[in-house]
Formats: sequence, C-alpha cells, structure tokens
Amino acid sequence: MKYHLAQINVALAKEALDSATMKGFVDRLDEINELADHSPGFVWRLQSDVRDEKTIQTLDNPLLIVNMSVWEDLASLKHYVYKSVHVELIRDREAWFNKIAEAHQALWWVPEGHLPSVEEGKAKLEYLQQNGVGPKAFNFAKPSPPPQG
Repeated sequence: MKYHLAQINVALAKEALDSATMKGFVDRLDEINELADHSPGFVWRLQSDVRDEKTIQTLDNPLLIVNMSVWEDLASLKHYVYKSVHVELIRDREAWFNKIAEAHQALWWVPEGHLPSVEEGKAKLEYLQQNGVGPKAFNFAKPSPPPQG
C-alpha cells in the first residue's frame, strides 16, 4: 500500500480576517494557495464550500484558522513550506497570529487516495498534544517514516 502525508495546522488570528491587521495575510492567500496547488508533490488541500472564502474557520472560535493538505511525501511538503515564498508568511506570522501554547501542527500518513476530515486532523493534533511525537502523529522536527506494506 502506498501512503501520502497529511498535515493540519491551526493559527489563532489576532483579529477578524477583514481587519486592517490581517490584510497583509489575507492579501497573500490566493498567491500562496495557487503556489501549493501547483507545487511538486501536492495532492489536495481543504477548501471552503463557500465561494471566494479563502480560509477555513472553526465554529468554536472564528479567529482559529484551519489549514489541511495532503502531499505525496514529506520532502514535497517541506520544500513548499520552507523553500518557497510561503516562508515569507512564516517569517511575518507574528504580525497576524497569536502564539498557541499547545501543538498547532500535526503530520501523519494516510493511505493514498484518502482525504482527511477536519475532525481527523483535530484528533491528530489532540493526540500529539497528549502523547507527543510518534508514528500516529508527528512534526517536521521529529518526522516518522511511512508505514511499511
């Protein structure tokens, strides 16, 4: 069986997305999403059902933004995150987002063709927060290899 890499990351916006504070971030979303869509190894990303909505927000907290995607492998995701213009958003994130005390990103392997739900992603974040890094959920700093078989 072949596996792909799923990822979820959450960010806590300092203000509503239509605020002046968040404008620099929101103005770059189309560019960054387009870059992801055409990056080597990209498979899928979570998108809103609402036309022209650029982010996914949770009902629990409208300032909590959820991003999920699936990639062919860790190297492809890592290249997109750290070796493309996406890194500019990481560099500037403190202008737009508050720090989150617990794990804000989780990576995990999924069977090829599986598209994870937000609930699955949240469960992986909770697992990582409660159990730390392991084969079921991990991060860039301590990656886990795909399952054998």
